[in-house]
Amino acid sequence: MQRIAERHERETIRIREREEPRSVVVDNRLTWYSGPRPKDRCWPALEDLLRDSGWSDKSLEDLDGASTKVVSLLSHPRERTFSTKGLVVGYVQSGKTTNFTAVTAKAADRGYKLFIVLAGIHNGLRRQTQLRLVEQLVKPNPSRWHQLTDPDKDFTPPANAASYLADSSKQYVLCVIKKNPRVLEKFSAWLETASEYLADCPALIIDDEADQATVATETINPLIIEILGRLPKSAYVGYTATPFANLLIDPSAKNLYPEHFIVNLPKPQGHFGTEVLFGRDVMDGEDPEHVFDGYDMIREVPDSEVDLVRPSSRADAESFHPVMTESLRTAVRYFWLSTAARRVRNTGNPHSTMLVHTSVNTAVHNSFERPLTKLRDDNELLLRAGDARLLDELRELWEKETSRVPAGLFGEHPVLFEELEPLLPGVLRDCRIIMDNSGSKDRLDYENGPVVAIAVGGNTLSRGLTLEGLAVSFFVRSVSAYDTLLQMGRWFGFRNGYADLPRIWMTDELRDWFRHIATVESEMRRDIDVYMVEDRTPMTFAVRLRTHPSLRVTAAAKMTNAVPSASAYGGKRVQTRYFHTDHEWLAANQAAARKLVENAALEGSPDASVTDGNHLVRGVPHDLVTDFLREYQFDARSQECDSKLLTEYIAKRIDKSGALRRWNIALIGGAAGKDSDPKAFTFADDFTVRMVTRSALEGDDPTSVDIKTLMSRRDAAIDLDISSVRGELTEQMIFALRTRQSPETALLALYAIDKDSQPKESKAETRVPRRALNAAADVIGVGLVFPAPSTTDSTVEWQYVATNLSKVRIEEEDLSALDAVDD
Repeated sequence: MQRIAERHERETIRIREREEPRSVVVDNRLTWYSGPRPKDRCWPALEDLLRDSGWSDKSLEDLDGASTKVVSLLSHPRERTFSTKGLVVGYVQSGKTTNFTAVTAKAADRGYKLFIVLAGIHNGLRRQTQLRLVEQLVKPNPSRWHQLTDPDKDFTPPANAASYLADSSKQYVLCVIKKNPRVLEKFSAWLETASEYLADCPALIIDDEADQATVATETINPLIIEILGRLPKSAYVGYTATPFANLLIDPSAKNLYPEHFIVNLPKPQGHFGTEVLFGRDVMDGEDPEHVFDGYDMIREVPDSEVDLVRPSSRADAESFHPVMTESLRTAVRYFWLSTAARRVRNTGNPHSTMLVHTSVNTAVHNSFERPLTKLRDDNELLLRAGDARLLDELRELWEKETSRVPAGLFGEHPVLFEELEPLLPGVLRDCRIIMDNSGSKDRLDYENGPVVAIAVGGNTLSRGLTLEGLAVSFFVRSVSAYDTLLQMGRWFGFRNGYADLPRIWMTDELRDWFRHIATVESEMRRDIDVYMVEDRTPMTFAVRLRTHPSLRVTAAAKMTNAVPSASAYGGKRVQTRYFHTDHEWLAANQAAARKLVENAALEGSPDASVTDGNHLVRGVPHDLVTDFLREYQFDARSQECDSKLLTEYIAKRIDKSGALRRWNIALIGGAAGKDSDPKAFTFADDFTVRMVTRSALEGDDPTSVDIKTLMSRRDAAIDLDISSVRGELTEQMIFALRTRQSPETALLALYAIDKDSQPKESKAETRVPRRALNAAADVIGVGLVFPAPSTTDSTVEWQYVATNLSKVRIEEEDLSALDAVDD
């Protein structure tokens, strides 16, 4: 007995200290679950099913570990009463359903009896979820499960609730319901009729898409809380890839804040997420050169075409007729080509889908049917006739796309045009044009053989629903919140067998928004990881969410408890990466830089030991720096480079500890040219440098460009003695050297960037293409390196920012399905 107890203790400690998935847990929470047992029935059956379907041993091991972690954070089903609330954060289209299926299986094996899955607000997702759970839980053990719902029918109260909920060994009850007021009211009333049996009925409530409808809704939120109140033993676990709303709930209110635990699921191997496709910004302590730019898979929808594929106002929606624009035609043709290439490979997902999402309005969806059908029929006739012009255009498109994203980069087999050409007529013959919305009868159906479909839709395709074999997306819809935008990215997920083929057509603005959200995601997940290490709890920390000038974090109603967060610059490297390109803006920044250098040369001490085309002035008074920061105009997208925040921080550090009174000012010169000397820029007498070149990321707004990286590690250490460094100079080394050598003095580095900067040769398959800077005048870049504080740092508050959206057509998430009468 002693050995069994010791083994259990070792296992629970192993689970609590498991690195993945990361989690933040309330104090002194008992870890009772130590993993599957030999006599279990549900989890082993699920594991066998997944293995037979092709899951690798490593993937199964990861799923086992992650689901065990979640179950271990639930309350023991034999506790007298409990009410657990937790949140599991995954990635869009990353296998969250499989995770909560595994959690359900393990919880059933250990004594939980009633399983309620809240599956979004649309019938499509509810049906898809029910089918998955029946296939993976019910069918392997049919005698052990009672179903209160089925794929075609939401909850209808059965008679004699006691026959389902009265205690009997190893009998489980499964209910998959929509977050619909009528359905939830019926379910709550049915539970009330069985109240005398619920004391011995431990219940697990899985809230899929937990940020949708659950938070800050007048009907759904109170009904979920009411259902939980009827269950003496309840564990509520929200699952979402966009937890922004859930993390802004008031923890002190009687609500669904995840007070007991937050689990951060790791990104599965092979998952295409926001960062993989769009890249992201640099976070604190990162080397910009090590931050991925994203794969070259995003294609531009010119602003001039937007009003041709989306009505410019709500009033125009009913009479709108889309135009088959050049970008839409190209996207559709590429979809057919990629589908044919996948048939050549004959591997991976048998389905092939294209998503067209331009509006939430069903009339707009329906208006696309005729032009898309005509394009398909016309092209099929031309292909069968062997039309040389069309074949040349298709060949050129295929060869251009496959050269930009080589198949070998993903370990895939390259497909030549000659190989796929014979299959194109069959692809077009099989291609269906489907309008998938709340009013359509012909919906996406992957249950009856391989599908090739162009799906036009809105909300029914934008939440939780998996678009099987999604290869191409055409997306121009404007939205106003992080979570809405991310959930519409149905292109996230797994692309086994065709990882080189996905493409997304969207506007440059949307591309920039997704890149920003990739940064927000990474920071949020890092916060969870950091707080786990620091032994914080969901009730003692709040995750910070970076803001954006044109986007809300989530819907306004869900942000009523949001407050400005705090940030600090101590020990950080901050640099400008976004710049306006108009002459007036650039000229003003040149004037501010020249004024700083002229005054610094008078009041500081030039360091003659700095060579190689660079200049350094030591001991510059802080007021010259703060005056410069107030005069220099930062692009609004460079949020860390905010004049007000920077100057406030400097003032607080000076007031608190006397640090940052003196600064070192560096002028960073470019490398000497091979064929001809680079241009020179003069900041002041005796302070001339070779100009540096920094090209812009392709597809960026020409009036506000993104260069990604300004400052190298060597630049960040220009005022330090690095003679003791052997090998590569790392960010950690720079931090340590500055702490020892310059603990109270910060560095400000200025760069003169050639307005005509051209992109250098790079590996196009691993980086987003670059283009010429094309600025109206030479650009001044700014980098700041702050020493770490010796005492508690002086934080500065970030404010939520908003731009004037009165002239921008924004479509909010449509929650009308909440009010629909469920038949």
